[in-house]
Formats: sequence, structure tokens, C-alpha cells
Amino acid sequence: MQPQRDPRGLWLLLLSLFLLLFEVARAARPVVSCPAACLCASNILSCSKQQLPSVPHSLPSYTALLDLSHNNLSRLRAEWTPTRLIHLQSLLLSHNHLNFISSEAFSPVPNLRYLDLSSNQLRTLDEFLFSELQALEVLLLYNNHIMAVDRCAFDDMTQLQKLYLSQNQISRFPLELVKEGAKLPKLTLLDLSSNKLKNLPLPDLQKLPAWVKNGLYLHNNPLHCDCELYQLFSHWQYRQLSSVMDFQEDLYCMSSKKLHNVFNLSFLNCSEYKERAWEAHLGDTLTIKCDTKQQGMTKVWVTPSNERVLDEVANGTVTVSKDGSLHFQQVQVEDGGVYTCYAMGEAFNETLSVELKVYNFTLHGHHDTLNTAYTTLVGCILSVVLVLIYLYLTPCRCWCRGVEKPSSHQGDSLSSSMLSTTPNHDPMAGGDKDDGFDRRVAFLEPAGPGQGQNGKLKPGNTLPVPEATGKGQRRMSDPESVSSVFSDTPIVV
Repeated sequence: MQPQRDPRGLWLLLLSLFLLLFEVARAARPVVSCPAACLCASNILSCSKQQLPSVPHSLPSYTALLDLSHNNLSRLRAEWTPTRLIHLQSLLLSHNHLNFISSEAFSPVPNLRYLDLSSNQLRTLDEFLFSELQALEVLLLYNNHIMAVDRCAFDDMTQLQKLYLSQNQISRFPLELVKEGAKLPKLTLLDLSSNKLKNLPLPDLQKLPAWVKNGLYLHNNPLHCDCELYQLFSHWQYRQLSSVMDFQEDLYCMSSKKLHNVFNLSFLNCSEYKERAWEAHLGDTLTIKCDTKQQGMTKVWVTPSNERVLDEVANGTVTVSKDGSLHFQQVQVEDGGVYTCYAMGEAFNETLSVELKVYNFTLHGHHDTLNTAYTTLVGCILSVVLVLIYLYLTPCRCWCRGVEKPSSHQGDSLSSSMLSTTPNHDPMAGGDKDDGFDRRVAFLEPAGPGQGQNGKLKPGNTLPVPEATGKGQRRMSDPESVSSVFSDTPIVV
């Protein structure tokens, strides 16, 4: 007879083999423990104040926050960590001696959102230095020795919201960082305070939206004093922007090697800031933005007649677009007035008033129609020119006569031409009184032989006086009886 097998012993044997294989597999898997110089708490590694000359190796891949501040790190190369830290969101490297950062140093941490490089010895920010950090939101670079910032240093950082560059040696304002729709579309804070900025692109800064200017800090810079700078910061003060209101006493400028507060430039006699109104002409297409200090606010517009502007209205002339702007399809005179924008957000509410002035005439392109004042002025000038041409360039009325008459008195200075006679009235007939009169025209001519200019007769060539019918004879004009004689001016004698 064959002995019966115990099923319980078979199960125990299989269980032992399984446990043996599990322990072998566990022993073969590398175990990454907390580095000796660091303090680990869950996914947080704190290696601060350990006088480390380099980054510890074999960092756990699950690390979400790595603190390496207050050490002796001088260079951050591409191979600073052999492990790809895809879960790392915050990296603290402040208060080290970093003077070099490789352009590939941030490849192992593609999901980094917070990077602190403050209080180091960086001098330049090279091109594409931070381009691998496409998810970064906050970058701290204050208290370094940065003198030059490459235009491409922050390329592809579409999520960056706050950039701290204060307490450096920057002398050129990086306008491309704040220009709307440029490299950093979500940037709401740019701290450039305590640098060496002397000149600012003032017209470009004035065009920036309020939510950008609200976080643009420029205090403690040796700016050049002028009225345009005063107008810029006065406008920001009027709008109660944080970048001005929080540091009013530290906003100064340089003039004659002396510091002056930007809001106290009486020696320049700058005009007081006044909010300007929007201007439009009949038929213009116009868009007015509700320029709030924060993005993403809900905006409501109210007309001068205290009526709410809807997204779509019956006449279709005034609407509110999706971004909260007030849009006029064809501006009319009755559209003028003060419009109010009520903006509502999670943190605070804001009220803005905008005045619109509408001119009662159209404006077409670059070749605009002259307004009434210019038209009147041009008409007056043309009239004066025509009168002068008529007076000085029109030929004498005697031009067509051109026939010299025999002289009756040589040496006379007057030539007479009969304008009109009235033969029906004889002053001597029948002993009656002189009911009529002879009208003659006398011209003053220069003495000299021959025919003069414009066909005029020379002195001494007087026209014969027709004999009178009846008793008497008409007498010639006596030059001495003429009280006023002008060239080419008719005189009735």
C-alpha cells in the first residue's frame, strides 16, 4: 500500500517557497533612503545650512520640495542630479555662492513651479537659461550681481507669474518682459527696484494694462527727472496702483546729482496730471477697455443715462465684448458722456469711469476734410490774393484805345479822357442853369516822350475837347484843380 500524502505539508512548502522568492526580489531592488546630510519628512527634503559644496547624490524620485539654501554651492551643472525628479515643484538654492548655471541644469526638473536663486553671485542671465521650466510660476533672482539679461533668457516660460530682479546692477529696462502679448503673457509682478535704471520707455509703459503696471516696481532707481516721468507716476497714483502706493517715499529721481521725490518736482514746473477723455468722430468704430488692476474680473458697463449695456442690444451700436470691453460700432453724437465700469473679483471690487467726447463731424483716413476754421482761413487768403492780382496785374482800360491824339498843350502832366457826356443838357443853352455836367478821368503819367506802359498816353498828348453846341465851349481839365491824383485811379472833375 502507498502512503497517503499530507495536503497541509504541501501548502506549507509552497508558502515557504513564495516567501523566499519575495525576499530575494526585495533584496535585488535598490532602496533610496534619505541622504545623510538632509532631513526628510514625507516628500520634503531639507538639506539647508550643511555647508554642502555640491548637491547630494541619490535623491528620492518622489521629492516634491528640495531645500539646498545656505550652503557652499558654486556651480549648478547639468548632471547635478542623476535622478529625474519629475515630482519636484519647489527648489530652494538661495544664499549660496552660485556664479554659474548650465543651460541644461533644469532638464531633470521639468515640472518645477517655484525656484529661489536669490542671494547668490550670478552676473548674467544667458539665453534659454530657464526655457526648460515651462511650468514655473515664481522665480526669485533678487540680491545677485546681475548686470545683463539676455532677451531670450525667459523664452517659453508661458506660466511665469512673478519675477523678482531687485537689488541687482541692471541698467536697461527689459521691456519685452512686460509688453502685452510678448514673452510672459501671465506675468503680474516684475520687481526691478534697487537697480541702476536711469531711463525708462515712458510711452510704452503708459500703454501697459493696469494689471501689469500694478505689479511693476521701480522704486530705488536713479531715474532721470522730467515732467513725463512725473505724469507717469501721477497717473499710477491716481489709479491707486500697488507699485506706487506701497513705496511712494522710495520713488525718487536724479537731477543735478541730487535725489528728488518723483511727486515733488516743483523746480520743473510740471503741469498737474489730469485724466484724459476718449475722443471720437461721427461714424468711428471705437473700443474702450475696462482697465482693471486684476485679470479675470466680471465687468458691467453703465451708460451716461444710467442704463446697463448688454452684450447685444437692439440697434447694435454699443455692445460689451467677451473680454469686458465696451465696443461702439458707429459712434453718434448722443453716445458722448461718462461711462462707468463695475468690475467684480474674488479679492476686491473696482469702479472705473471713462469720459467719451464725440466731435460732430466725420474723419476719413489720413486725408481728412478741413474743418470750418481752416476752410474760412483759406477762403480769406484766396480772396486777398485775387484782389491784389486784380489791382496790380489788370491792364489799363485805355489799352484798347491805343491811338495817340495830337497834343494841345505840351508839358501838361495830365491826360484827360472823356468818360461820358450828356449832350441833352447844355449848361449854356437858353440862359438856364447847368443841369448837367461833364465827367472826365485824369491819370498821372511820368514825363517822357512816346507812349507809356499799358498803352497810356504820355503827358502833353491830351485828347481834344469837343466843341460845345451853342454859346460856350467845354474847358479842359485843369491839373491844378485836382486835389488828389493817383496812378491808374479815376478822378471825376
